[in-house]
Amino acid sequence: MSIEQFIDNEVKNNDVVLFMKGTPQFPMCGFSGQVVQILDHLGVAYKGLNVLESDDLRNGIKAYSNWPTIPQLYVKGEFVGGCDIVREMFQAGELQDVFKDKGVAVRQVA
Repeated sequence: MSIEQFIDNEVKNNDVVLFMKGTPQFPMCGFSGQVVQILDHLGVAYKGLNVLESDDLRNGIKAYSNWPTIPQLYVKGEFVGGCDIVREMFQAGELQDVFKDKGVAVRQVA
């Protein structure tokens, strides 16, 4: 399986995928850590893939999305964005709407 096929398979077969530096339990950069905090705060179930484990994955995801930076968040096969976009969408309430519109469960925040 090529790296493109691997990425495509992960994006299409998981509702929420975060390509990140490190793991959800141990982010290895501040930007990945911010997205993890947002997803955890919302209670969204997601799969984290560590791009530091493979140069092929790190370079492949950038080519796949045509987006130069990590982290990258995908919801139901659709690229949402990187850290700045995810943070801005979260602060505006738009990220929560994306999850709801796509049928992804979000924790109710009081």
